[in-house]
Amino acid sequence: MIPAPDSVRNNTAASRYELDAHGDLCIAAYRPRGDAIVFTHTQVPRALEGKGLGSRLIRGALADVRAQGRTIVAECAFVAAYLARHPEERDLLAG
Repeated sequence: MIPAPDSVRNNTAASRYELDAHGDLCIAAYRPRGDAIVFTHTQVPRALEGKGLGSRLIRGALADVRAQGRTIVAECAFVAAYLARHPEERDLLAG
């Protein structure tokens, strides 16, 4: 199945979630740790910052983590800030 334009995908080979946006790539890098996904870095091209793409990326990544039945560790400041704004997602935090 071909993903819809601008959809978040898990690039497991590169250990990152990706979002194509206006010909650029937004990424949320991670590393697996047991049953958890450790988010280490989020990057949105400078020209696209402030347009909600980082939040869209993390929302999609967290939905995928939830669907896998896994938890997360938010080492990335952007992911931690996203969780602070979205308490409904905090149940995904690893103990």
